[in-house]
Amino acid sequence: MTAKSPQPVSINLLQKSRLLALEYSDGARFELSCEMLRVHSPSAEVRGHGPGQEVLQVGKENVNIKDIEPMGHYAVRLVFDDGHESGIYTWDYLYDLGLHRDQYWQRYLAALTAAGRARAAP
Repeated sequence: MTAKSPQPVSINLLQKSRLLALEYSDGARFELSCEMLRVHSPSAEVRGHGPGQEVLQVGKENVNIKDIEPMGHYAVRLVFDDGHESGIYTWDYLYDLGLHRDQYWQRYLAALTAAGRARAAP
């Protein structure tokens, strides 16, 4: 995170609604679904080790976060109830997910369709 990057001022897990609520120093507020965070995990398990090695995540409609672990002053590790816990979500990455949530979500839905998959009703 650069000195000019907005800093997080709060992060709250809303487990019943499966949302992570984030507030930043510039006043930006985002609510990201656990499913969104899981399918966009920054881990190598999801992103792969290079372009074209991404692994499409399916069946994550009901996933929830069971723990949030601070990683220094720059990130958190999200522990999901499906066993995934290797993604380190920097504050900048979470901010980017919040800013572009709709665009990234539509891209994910298009990838599911292209793979002949669909989301199940949560």
